[in-house]
Amino acid sequence: MSFDLVLFGGTGDLAWRKLMPALFQAFRHGSLPAGGRILGVARDALDDSQYRALIRSRFNEVELAKRPSPEEFDRFAAMLHFLRMDLSQPQDYQRLADKLRERNADIVVMYLATAPSLFTVACEQLAAAGLNTENTRLVLEKPLGHDLASNRAINETVRSVLSEKQIFRIDHYLGKPSVQNLFALRFGNALFEPLWRRETIANIQITIAEDLGVEKRGAFYDSTGALRDMVQNHALQLLCALAMEPPINAHADAIRDEKLKVLRSLKPWTPQALGPDVIRGQYMSGKMGGEIVPGYRDEPGVNPQSMTETFVALRAEIANWRWAGVPFYIRTGKRLAARDARIVVNFRPAPHAIFHSPLGAANRLIIHLQPKDGLELHLLAQGQDNRQARSAQSLTPVHLDLDFDKRFGSERVGAYERLLLDVIDGRLNLFVRSDEQEEAWRWVEPIMESWRNDPSGPRPYAAGTWGPSAASAMIARDGHCWNEEC
Repeated sequence: MSFDLVLFGGTGDLAWRKLMPALFQAFRHGSLPAGGRILGVARDALDDSQYRALIRSRFNEVELAKRPSPEEFDRFAAMLHFLRMDLSQPQDYQRLADKLRERNADIVVMYLATAPSLFTVACEQLAAAGLNTENTRLVLEKPLGHDLASNRAINETVRSVLSEKQIFRIDHYLGKPSVQNLFALRFGNALFEPLWRRETIANIQITIAEDLGVEKRGAFYDSTGALRDMVQNHALQLLCALAMEPPINAHADAIRDEKLKVLRSLKPWTPQALGPDVIRGQYMSGKMGGEIVPGYRDEPGVNPQSMTETFVALRAEIANWRWAGVPFYIRTGKRLAARDARIVVNFRPAPHAIFHSPLGAANRLIIHLQPKDGLELHLLAQGQDNRQARSAQSLTPVHLDLDFDKRFGSERVGAYERLLLDVIDGRLNLFVRSDEQEEAWRWVEPIMESWRNDPSGPRPYAAGTWGPSAASAMIARDGHCWNEEC
């Protein structure tokens, strides 16, 4: 199968940090179909050789294990080409059409790694140039709009030129091996399904923590914030994977139908709940790794009076028979104490205690997403030391630890590599449907509206901590605590 992958924004940050390394790894692993061409598109005045030299230089900033040798890059570079384009100029799309007709590839992937403000004009111009054929597939990066109205406007334009089966709305979290194992854990094993419900689960926590600040993305982040950047997409997709009913099969729409039901079942926000159940914060200067790091408002590209949140913690509930009354806690932020993405499923205690257990000890399942990839199952067992031998009624916490990197090797297929190959193959399972996105935006919009009308702004927290103390107080009201605080 021959393919052309047209990478709009081909000299941009996403292209060289994520997409080119992913495409090279697919090439190295032999999974990138032969007969492919990667066509970088941007406004830069480059020819093919200059573009290849630019990409080669960028690989010096990729982690060592994923850098190509000179020989490997030369073979990979034979696929790389460049076309200078201004996305606002209709005649440039005609030049692109002429370029693509040179090969008449079986599949043409249009990857819009550009600002979302260009999505609408790019789709309209692709259609005007006759580039919306049956063999065209369109990839859209997040954020797809900044609210429900803008998301709908983009989706309506895209659907007017392509069918839903040709549209791949990418959320790279869904391509992570650890998230794939979450689906396998739930739907490939019979062990947990009888326990996966309100009668046995006390609460579920989703944490996506970053120890880095905004780095070079200050201007972008200041117009986006943690709610749009992480909660509306990544965190809610993880929640759907945790809470959805088993699909009837592994086909894309069967999976996405069940995720949509979860989003529609989320309890809507009320003015009374928005205050105590949604916490926003913004990092101040603090110490990380023994060094003082600047506060958010001192970062390059950030407004010195910015009210943008770099931290969100919230309490959600799903109003259906399986999950009624079970709180789902979501927490994400920058400049937190560690880089750590995990899901913690806390089970209810045994209904009748006949043993003595340490205070706070409980059964819990921890699903590690990054930087570790694996599972921990925390149990209570009879200890073997002399003191416990004299008291057969006492239990001690133990845990089973499954490290997927050790079991399967750390060189597994990465998120973007997996997703790019799925686009070429036409597999939609790991991509988000438009109605999912709209439901997610509908749910977070009351939060955004309440913040616009709240002059107090985000709560400050010191860099290197776990966020504002109000996030701990929120979960403590239910008698629970965040995993690292228990």
